[in-house]
Amino acid sequence: MAGESLFARDSHATEPLAARMRPRFLDEFVGQEHILGHGKLLRRAIQADMISSLIFYGPPGTGKTTLARVIANTTKSDFISLNAVLAGVKDVRTSIDQAKNNLELYDRRTILFVDEVHRWNKAQQDALLPWVENGTVILIGATTHNPFFEVNSALISRSRIFQLKQLTRDNLREIAGRALRDPLRGYGQMEVRIHDDALDHLISVADGDARGLLGALQLAVETTLESYPPPPGTVVTIDREVAEDSIQRKAVLYDKEGDYHFDVISAFIKSLRGSDPDAALYWLAKMVHSGEDPRYIFRRMLISASEDVGLADPGALSVVESAAAAFERVGMPEGRYHLAHAALYLATCPKSNSTLGFFDAVKAVEFEQGGEVPNHLRDASRDKEGFGHGAGYLYPHAYTDHWVAQAYLPEGLQGRLFYQPSDQGYEAQVRDRVLRLRELQMEVGLPDESQEVLSYSRSGDRNLDQWLARTENDRAHVLAALRDQVMQSARIARHHCVLLGGHFASLVLWEAMRAAPEGHIVALITDPRRYEAARHHADQAHPLMRPMILDASNIPLREVIEATRVWPQDAERNDQDWRAGLENVRFERIVLVDPVHLNVPWTDLFAFLAQVGTEEAELTLAQRIPRDGQRLSELVTIPDQTLRDGLAGGEEMLFGDPDKSMLSWSEETIISAASGTGWTWQSTETVDVTDHRTITANQLNHWFSSDRENSLGSVIVRSAGEEVRAQLAELLAHDLAGRTVGWRLRFLVATARLDANES
Repeated sequence: MAGESLFARDSHATEPLAARMRPRFLDEFVGQEHILGHGKLLRRAIQADMISSLIFYGPPGTGKTTLARVIANTTKSDFISLNAVLAGVKDVRTSIDQAKNNLELYDRRTILFVDEVHRWNKAQQDALLPWVENGTVILIGATTHNPFFEVNSALISRSRIFQLKQLTRDNLREIAGRALRDPLRGYGQMEVRIHDDALDHLISVADGDARGLLGALQLAVETTLESYPPPPGTVVTIDREVAEDSIQRKAVLYDKEGDYHFDVISAFIKSLRGSDPDAALYWLAKMVHSGEDPRYIFRRMLISASEDVGLADPGALSVVESAAAAFERVGMPEGRYHLAHAALYLATCPKSNSTLGFFDAVKAVEFEQGGEVPNHLRDASRDKEGFGHGAGYLYPHAYTDHWVAQAYLPEGLQGRLFYQPSDQGYEAQVRDRVLRLRELQMEVGLPDESQEVLSYSRSGDRNLDQWLARTENDRAHVLAALRDQVMQSARIARHHCVLLGGHFASLVLWEAMRAAPEGHIVALITDPRRYEAARHHADQAHPLMRPMILDASNIPLREVIEATRVWPQDAERNDQDWRAGLENVRFERIVLVDPVHLNVPWTDLFAFLAQVGTEEAELTLAQRIPRDGQRLSELVTIPDQTLRDGLAGGEEMLFGDPDKSMLSWSEETIISAASGTGWTWQSTETVDVTDHRTITANQLNHWFSSDRENSLGSVIVRSAGEEVRAQLAELLAHDLAGRTVGWRLRFLVATARLDANES
């Protein structure tokens, strides 16, 4: 392929060791696991040959050029390499002509790699734009400078940015070891004995730079030799003194006109965001002292007033705008008071970043286009008669509090949340109302049904055995609070591979996607409606960003575990080959929300999760505990001791029977089940939430029916007799039917860490 000839290596002695040891394929690449680990977005794109325009950003020696060469050796596309220091517009045009020929004559794509792309000026970068936009070339740029400042925004918007981090000490140690062992490209043809303290010194001074490490290693080895190539059997010893002579301390990158400028303003804004007025004044003084344009500082504070303060203090924007206007009238040096005034205000006021919800909405527009305006929201003044536009619209001012529940989003976006109000400042005053109205709105789109079971059937007919008593007021609030607490406990990072599971896995699915855009999400959803809704949303995302969503109601994990811990080969399914997709993936985060519906014994479930987690995986569990939740006997006053004991005893039998696994588990059951499976609990707490529910006569009849073997009524008959059951049914129908009551739900919320040694 084109990439092989372009990057063919000559192992003669004049070529630097760093060039000879460049990885050629993904399996040889060391480091950058956060973007290249199994299951990560970039690795999947390279392996699937679905590369789009990319920009690699990171310090020198972290593998930017090497990664481009790996792509060259992996892709089926033609590969052209340019260095922005040497190449100009003429070279770009020549490359574009070659790319057009490849596309027109051979139907082959062309990847154009531009090293040090930040060196090109705006005109040179603009010369690439139309050819990147129409797909003639796929751009891969490499830069040590922040691309958001050094690369044209038009190119940035058409590229995916991947930041490479400094290599770790372990990464550098592995790279050095490979160079010493490789007989063709390295020094494996001789015996190199390097003292541990010498290697440690080279690694420390290299400071994450593989090229610097290999350059120093080459100098240490080859200056110790009497001749090169060495005769067979040559032994080379490198001690600390040789190592110190072979490497110099790396010069600190300091560009007053570039990164340093942005680093200081970044420190200033982060100090404002972090509510540290002392640090904010220090960085402000540093910028002013260095001659920074005060108007630029005001522009950044205006952004911060909305981005970091927002509705927590709506007046912040006015304060900064007024200070900026006053500065224009006063000028320097007195204008420094206005700079300090605005900075101190922003640093000391409450914070909220809820305005970022707009960018979630932008993503929805980009990835979920085609959402039609619901018919009841359409303009009725023009097409009401012919098409019925506007029919069904409810006029909010005609209702109590000037609000009524109805759908406002397109059908495909029902249930999506963009605005997340904080509990800070002014926004805290409107938070409760916003959440309450949103909770009702979610019920219109995709109702969430939390299950409290007051009957049990071995037949598994949940439609008959589930008790779903709720009003429109609290259901979404309960689920939103649970979602927020779970996501906070899970601590998902951008690059994490995340496994979600349970009845409410879809509750955290979209939050997890936003939290880990460079990782991978796998969701086991047991509720068929939530599975279909999640698939509908996911199908509109880009294939590489799409989560892997499995219908866990049709893929019993009991079979997974019993089949020697592998996914069942004969599982019926209609989506992508999920078994192949999980073959090499290990999860840094595992989140279970109501996992009892996975129908797997707790111990087996924890053991299975230990096998699919990374060595330091973290587990977050949120599980309802029905036996510790609300009891009917707590809602009514029953004077008759026999009836009171009959109801309380029947409930205890129903919830306490270990044979009824859908009801009888407890906090102790779950916590102890993890013992010996490799998980160590980090935190456990029970959380009580109150859900207001209206109890209906039909529900009471259902619970107290004696026709079904394991209903609450049949249990009372067996323990206290038919007469007690009948009297209780009559009493509760009189006292509870039609009443809205506060119903206590108890959740176990726990986190655990995987101990690789124990597992």
